[in-house]
Amino acid sequence: MHDSLLSFCQWLEQLSWVTAIANSPTMSPAVAVAHFFSFFLLVGTIAVIDLRLLGLAGRRQTLTQLAEQLFPWTWTGLGIAVLSGFFMFAPEAASFFYNAFFWVKLLVILPGVVFALIVQRNLRRWEELPAMPFLAKLAAFISLALWIGVLLAALEVANY
Repeated sequence: MHDSLLSFCQWLEQLSWVTAIANSPTMSPAVAVAHFFSFFLLVGTIAVIDLRLLGLAGRRQTLTQLAEQLFPWTWTGLGIAVLSGFFMFAPEAASFFYNAFFWVKLLVILPGVVFALIVQRNLRRWEELPAMPFLAKLAAFISLALWIGVLLAALEVANY
């Protein structure tokens, strides 16, 4: 599996559209800007909802109202971040293959997205209860910790 994945990464780097992105003076920076902004959109909207679950933000609106406003932006941010992230990955795929922080980032994103889906699925029910359940607050806390971990790993990807 290791050799197959590395071979795929090396093959990916050689594709003409990948080398065009890598050699473009405008495309590569534009992709990076799209990735950073979409990632901040993703993490920022999740953080606001998590902080609301913890009772620390957004108390003027119901949790449902806040979620209806923010979750479309969350999933838009995720989609753009995944797409732009792939375009950032492809020109240097073999280098990223050996970057431990890159793998940590990817592995921590997955449970972060799962927690966001759990929150989105359950928030209406949680809001109807007299007090926010402990498990909802725990999910919010874990979610925040995961996304902080993703951000820290992302910072180290460039320094590896």
